[in-house]
Amino acid sequence: MLEDCRMIDARYYGPFGGAYIPEILNSTFEQLDRAFQEAKNDPAFWQDYAELMSTYSCRPTPLTFAENLTRHFGGPRFYIKREDLNHTGAHKVNNVMGQGLLVKRMGKSRVIAETGAGQHGVATATMAAKFGFRCTIYMGEVDVARQRPNVFWMERLGAEVIPVRAGTSILKDAINEAFRDWVTNMDDTHYVLGTACGPHPFPGMVSYFQSIIGKEARTQIMEREGKLPRRVYACVGGGSNALGIFSGFFSDPVELVGVEAGGEGLDSGRHAARLSSQDGIVGVTHGYKTYFLQNEDGQMKETHSIAAGLDYVGVSPILASLRDEGRIRFEATTDRKVLDAFSLTLKKEGLVPALESAHAFAQAFKEASELSGDDVILINQSGRGDKDIFTIADAFADATWREFIQNKAEEYRA
Repeated sequence: MLEDCRMIDARYYGPFGGAYIPEILNSTFEQLDRAFQEAKNDPAFWQDYAELMSTYSCRPTPLTFAENLTRHFGGPRFYIKREDLNHTGAHKVNNVMGQGLLVKRMGKSRVIAETGAGQHGVATATMAAKFGFRCTIYMGEVDVARQRPNVFWMERLGAEVIPVRAGTSILKDAINEAFRDWVTNMDDTHYVLGTACGPHPFPGMVSYFQSIIGKEARTQIMEREGKLPRRVYACVGGGSNALGIFSGFFSDPVELVGVEAGGEGLDSGRHAARLSSQDGIVGVTHGYKTYFLQNEDGQMKETHSIAAGLDYVGVSPILASLRDEGRIRFEATTDRKVLDAFSLTLKKEGLVPALESAHAFAQAFKEASELSGDDVILINQSGRGDKDIFTIADAFADATWREFIQNKAEEYRA
C-alpha cells in the first residue's frame, strides 16, 4: 500500500529508527517482523483487511467539503478527511485491526497496549472483543482522569485498564509499563503499539495499515476537484495519522504540513514540539532513535499539550527523516489557538474534531490567507472530540464540569 514511500520496509530511515531492544525480546520481534512481511506480501491479506475495515468500521471514510469555512476565510477550498467516522471514533482502528489479524496469524491470545488520549485503547479493546483476545491497557493516571469517557468504554469492552503512576503519569510512562509487561509475557502476548514509533518493524507496520487514509483521500480529492490539494495538514503526536494521509501524496507536488503541540508556547518549555522547535535532540529510548525532548544528559523532559494524544516525548523516525530531507514542513500551535479552531469548526461546520485534530485545523486557518480561491487544502480530522468533553469544558471555565473532573481525578488518586 505504501508503494510511494520508499522507506516503508527499512529498519532505518536515514539515521533514525532501528531496534534497540533487550536481547530477550529478539525472537519476539523476529517473529513479528516475519509475520508482517509474509502478510504484506500476501495479496489476500490486504483484501481481508480492506474487507474487514469496510464491513466492521466505515471505510472508505468520506471527504467533506467545508463550505462554511471556505466562505469564512474567503480563500482556499477546505476539505476534511473524516477519520472521526471510523468505528471507535478515530484513525486508530485502522492500525489495531491490521495488528489483530497478525496476532491471529501468530497464534497469540492476549494483547496489550498503551494509550494517551484513549482512542487507541478503545480501538484495541474493541479489536480484542471482536477477535476474542484477553486485553490489558496501560494509561497514565493523568490521562485516565482527563479521558474518562474512553476509560469507561475500555472497561465495558472487557479490557483491564491499569493507571500508571510512575514518572509524569502520561503516555511515555504508559509505554514503559507496556514494554515491561511484554518482556514478562512474550509467549502469548502481542504489544499493539499505537503509533509509528518504537523499534522496527512497528514504524513501518503502523504506517502500512494507516496508509489506507492517504490512498482513499487522494482518490477522493481527484474525483471531487479534478486536481491535487495545494497542502495537506495533519496533527503529529507519534505520527500515525500524519503518515497515513501523507503517504497518499509523497510522490506528488503537494506540500505536507505536520502540526505539533505548541502547548503554552515554544518559549515556555511547556510543549511537545520535537520537530518544529529547537528543543528536539536526537537520542534513543523506547527502542528506537529519533528526536526526543530531552536534556543534555539524555533524561526525558516533561511535555505538555491540551490534547492527551500529542504529549509524547518522541516522534516517528520516518517523520524525523522526512523533516530533515525537507519533504514535510512541521509547525506548532498553542493550546489557545487549538481551542479557538475547535470552536470555529464546531460553530461553522457542526463538526466536533478531537483536540489532537484541532491542531491541524488551527494551522490551516492560520495559513489560509496565503492561498487563493483556486487552491484546495485537505485537513485530516483524525478523531472526534467526544472524549475531550471534560478538558474542553474545563478550558472554557464551566464550573459544573470543572468540579466533576476534579472529583474524578481525586477518585482515581484514591
